Amino acid sequence: MNLHVVIGHGPAGAATARLLADKGRAVRVVTRSGGQAEPGIEHVALDAADPGRLTAAVRDAAAIHLCAAPPYHRWTRDWPPLAAAVSQAAEATGAVLVLLGNLYGYGPVQGEMTETLPLAATGPKGRVRARIWEQALALHEKGRIRAVEVRASDFFGPGVTDGGHLASRVVPRLLRGKPVSVLGDPDAPHSWTYVPDVARTLAEVAEQEQAWGRAWHVPTLPPLSVREMTGRLAAQAGVPPVPVRRLPSVALRAGAVFSPMLRELREVQYQFDRPFVVDSGAYRAAFAAEATPLDRQLEATVDWWRGRPAGG
Repeated sequence: MNLHVVIGHGPAGAATARLLADKGRAVRVVTRSGGQAEPGIEHVALDAADPGRLTAAVRDAAAIHLCAAPPYHRWTRDWPPLAAAVSQAAEATGAVLVLLGNLYGYGPVQGEMTETLPLAATGPKGRVRARIWEQALALHEKGRIRAVEVRASDFFGPGVTDGGHLASRVVPRLLRGKPVSVLGDPDAPHSWTYVPDVARTLAEVAEQEQAWGRAWHVPTLPPLSVREMTGRLAAQAGVPPVPVRRLPSVALRAGAVFSPMLRELREVQYQFDRPFVVDSGAYRAAFAAEATPLDRQLEATVDWWRGRPAGG
């Protein structure tokens, strides 16, 4: 029973699968399209929102890591059946359910975010994320499943591309000496969670019974603004700093006409217009775990982008 099933193969799912395989666990990755087998990792093609097929695929699993996410503009439609199917599979098989969450469920807050804050979001994306955990926790408290949620701030690091605010819109441009345009206030303090730290936390909580039944914030370094992070990435890359500009509101509105992603970002615009700071002290204290040092995060990120094929 050392099989871990990872649903989704985005940056966090892929990193989690590799880490678990490196730790000697058998790993099965479930995606709609499947994938090529890797050492220690089996890829299975199926729709994880199909509870019958998913239950069959995780029958022998010790843990299920839900790292998938529907397209941003389809969250309210696609998240509920996916979360329900995964919970049904966990209940049918006894596998520990490990949810990868985010900070949307809190909604706008004053001060640092801790796991004790109420899930008070009122927007549709924030509410759907909150309900996923509320429903899983209710099942856990009834003894029907064993569940834990791992919450991360904005992803940063190797493998993070179009979905990251410090990724494809930033790193390739600064490597070419081009100005960077960003959402919101480029000088607002912001927490960035390093993807390998997300993977490490998901792998750890799956096998730590004392972690179950609550949510945890991934170990995350003190906040730095987009401007500060861009400058540090440039310094790591050995290139001159580039101008960092706020994307004008008129450009955002015009882009939203054609981009579902930009339209949906309006709900969470507050995350970039003001300080957005996560407190991960609870997890660090409980499990003696620290975030990866910033210089290592920067080095790995720059190296990954430089090693990426042009246009890839």
